[in-house]
Amino acid sequence: MKRTIKGVILAGGLGTRLYPLTKVTNKHLLPVYNKPMIYYPLETLVEAGIRDIMIVTGGNNAGDFLRLLGNGAEFGLKHLHYTYQQGEGGIAAALSLAEHFADGHLLCVILGDNIVEKSIAPYVERYLEQGSGAKILLKAVPDPTRFGVPVIEDGRVVRIEEKPKVPGSPYAVTGIYFYDEKVFDIIRTLKPSARGELEITDVNNAYLERGELTYDILDGWWTDAGTFESLLLANQLVAERERRRARAAPESARPSP
Repeated sequence: MKRTIKGVILAGGLGTRLYPLTKVTNKHLLPVYNKPMIYYPLETLVEAGIRDIMIVTGGNNAGDFLRLLGNGAEFGLKHLHYTYQQGEGGIAAALSLAEHFADGHLLCVILGDNIVEKSIAPYVERYLEQGSGAKILLKAVPDPTRFGVPVIEDGRVVRIEEKPKVPGSPYAVTGIYFYDEKVFDIIRTLKPSARGELEITDVNNAYLERGELTYDILDGWWTDAGTFESLLLANQLVAERERRRARAAPESARPSP
C-alpha cells in the first residue's frame, strides 16, 4: 500500500546574512516580488498535493507567521501546524522538532527560502513509489561552493560534501528533501559540525551509507534567497515567471488596467 506524505517547511534561523533587512523581521517574511518569501515553499507543497504541513520557525517574529498565514485557508488548507526553534542549531536540528508531527509518515522537507520554477509533484510521486529511505533533488549552479555538493560516479551519488572549496560536481543539493521516519533516529546520532550545527548533509550521507538515498535532477530554475545576491535573483526570476504567465493568460483572465 502506498504511504502518505506530510510537508515540513523550515523557516527558523536568524537570517544574519541578510542583516539589517532581518533586524526587525524573520528572513522568510521578506518580500520576493509580490509575495512574502514563505508563500513560495508553501505553494510548492500545496501544488504538489501535500495538505498536512508544519512550519518550523523561530526568533522574535515567530508570531508574525501565524498572523500572516493563519490556518492556511488562503492556500486551500484546513489547518497549518507550527512549532518553534530556539536559536540556530542547523537544518537537521530544526527538522528534529517535527518528529511528533511526522508520526511515522513520509516527509517532504523544504527550506523556507527555496523557490522553484516548476511543480515538484513528479518527485513527490516518485518518492511515494520509492516508499522509504531518502531522496534529494539536485540542480546545476554557478556557485556550488555555497551548498552541499554531490560527488557522482557512474550515475550514482557516492558522497555529499558540505560547502567544498573544490566541488566534486557542478550540482547543489537543493533545499528540498524527502525522508522516511528513520530520519529522526539518524539526527539523534549526529554531532555538531565545526559551525556548531547539526548538518543536513550528514543526514543525507547517513542514508547514502545505508544504500537508501536516491536523487533526481530538478527541472526548471531553482534558487535560495538567503544572501543579498540570491534574494535579488529570486525577485528577478519570479518577476519574469509572473510576466510570462500574464502574457499566456486568456484575455478574460487578465486583471483590468
